[in-house]
Amino acid sequence: MSDSPSPPSISLDTASASASAPPSAARTPATTSSSTIAGGPSAGSSPSLSSSSSYLGSMWTGLVRRFSSDDTQFGSQLDQSHPHHHHPHHLEAKDGINGAFTPAVRRASPFRPPPLDPLVLHGYRNGTARSARLLTSAVAEEIRAMVPERLRIAEDWRLAYSLEQDGASLATLYLKCRHYEGRRVGFVLVVKDQEGGTFGAYLSEYPRPSPSYFGNGECFLWRASTLASLPPPPSAETTHLRRSTTLAPPPRSADGSGASTPSESIRFKAFPYSGLNDCYINCETGFLSVGSGGGHYGLWLDDSLDVGHSSCCETFGNEPLSDAGEKFGVLGVELWVLGA
Repeated sequence: MSDSPSPPSISLDTASASASAPPSAARTPATTSSSTIAGGPSAGSSPSLSSSSSYLGSMWTGLVRRFSSDDTQFGSQLDQSHPHHHHPHHLEAKDGINGAFTPAVRRASPFRPPPLDPLVLHGYRNGTARSARLLTSAVAEEIRAMVPERLRIAEDWRLAYSLEQDGASLATLYLKCRHYEGRRVGFVLVVKDQEGGTFGAYLSEYPRPSPSYFGNGECFLWRASTLASLPPPPSAETTHLRRSTTLAPPPRSADGSGASTPSESIRFKAFPYSGLNDCYINCETGFLSVGSGGGHYGLWLDDSLDVGHSSCCETFGNEPLSDAGEKFGVLGVELWVLGA
């Protein structure tokens, strides 16, 4: 027994290599081959065969370890290439809850609406004196810029009532406005006082006797004054000098309506709805008023259209419309309808 040859050292190395391999490698052909070499009949074979077996066992063990590490690296790369598999919140929109809200970038459209056509004032009779025509095209264009968009594109304004043509009666004004009941139109009230000033209001509904206030926030008060232009300097060439207002396009009228004198300019002021109260329009058989609050009316006219009042009111936060003071004498009244 003592003379029997000892097992080759290669078998121990191969066994140790097999033992150090991962559990998945224990079932591979490399383990089977090394076991056969270590415990089989070839245990007493030549050293060259033992070296070959050791080389094959080491090669199989290296391949198993390499493929195991490659699988791990491939799995990590797959996770990085598809982060939404483990982090679905990365694709959620940043709506202020899942992240800081980032509004979309909006660019202004290069397209612009075409310019509006000049207004045409209809309704003046041929026999109506030019001095009795209260509304000019220049003032009408300024009012047009303040009315709602649906009525701004309308280029035809029609005279519904005129003190000069229909008589001084508030009842007549109410009667002529009843034709527009239920229609989405607007009304421009024009008043001329004893000082020659022109002012008025925009009404979102037709004026009529009512037990309470009516209208909406589209209503506003306005006033306009005419300013004489400065004379040209003595050194300027004035032979063919012509000047028109810079606040409106040249007037166009279908029936000889009022127009601004070429040498005059217009100062226009508008007083839109302030939001402090809802006292837009209040009409009774004895008066017509627009705006109120604090015991004052923005604009008030009596039933004979002879006397008026105008003070600062909460509805529009306006200044007195007449240069004559809070109480003024009325020289003319007109009511124009828009969008009819």
